[in-house]
Amino acid sequence: MSSSILNTLSSEAEVNALDGARLIDLAKATLLEDLGSGVDVTSVATIPDGQVALANFVSRATGVVAGVNIAKIVIAMACEGEVEFIESLAEGAQLEPGTTVLSARGNSRGLLLAERSALNFLCHLSGIATLTQRWVLQVAGTGTRIRDTRKTTPGLRDLEKFAVRMGGGTNHRLSLSDAAMIKDNHVLASGGIGPAFEKIRKTFPDVPIEVEVDRIDQIPEALAAGADLILLDNMNIEECAKAVKFVAGKARLEASGGITLETARAYAETGVDYLAIGALTHSAPNLDIGLDLVVG
Repeated sequence: MSSSILNTLSSEAEVNALDGARLIDLAKATLLEDLGSGVDVTSVATIPDGQVALANFVSRATGVVAGVNIAKIVIAMACEGEVEFIESLAEGAQLEPGTTVLSARGNSRGLLLAERSALNFLCHLSGIATLTQRWVLQVAGTGTRIRDTRKTTPGLRDLEKFAVRMGGGTNHRLSLSDAAMIKDNHVLASGGIGPAFEKIRKTFPDVPIEVEVDRIDQIPEALAAGADLILLDNMNIEECAKAVKFVAGKARLEASGGITLETARAYAETGVDYLAIGALTHSAPNLDIGLDLVVG
């Protein structure tokens, strides 16, 4: 069944580097979680076996959609592959109240089995994409990029970072092996920024290295070490502006900590390259999407 389910994926999944096999595993896990050790007792008791229905997943709010592909996999799996997708929006499409995100025709019991799992993915990921777009629009025209963090839901990082991209944001490292981040504890353990940087460069010569600083007077050591990127941790707007002037293009700069939607543009106008926003993934509210079932 896996190969036929993967055929339900739209091209956006491949373009955005989502692993179809992993999506199948996630879909299977969520459906098993909903079923427990039995069946959907309500649907089995009330819906005739073999009844066919049309399921319309409809946005109740304005936003950006993400999670269409995994929702389709959940539906196809719940319907045991016997489903026809009438229409589906592209990942990253704009939504208005009443917009149909996805329509599928199949067994009524299967569609209702899929309902909550599909909506959990759609609402959560669309919420992240929608919040990300708000941040992106807030800094539009400044040249500063909105970037996520590793403050993600355990087990869902790749999907949540995908949703950030759908909202126009950019991704920080996916895992600890993608790039080095020298934080205060690494500095403490190594005896300074310079020694920590040197040890990483010697052990992993090809990885990008970012250095976190929380004071302006730490920047010279980070620059001298050869940092590719310097993270300005919990610095205010004035301090960020000073850091940009001091660095003068010798390294990219990322502001992080204490930034709100209301202050985002002022931070961006200092000239930093990135705003690191953990809230994109750890505090995004669900986007309201619902299922309307039409029997027959």
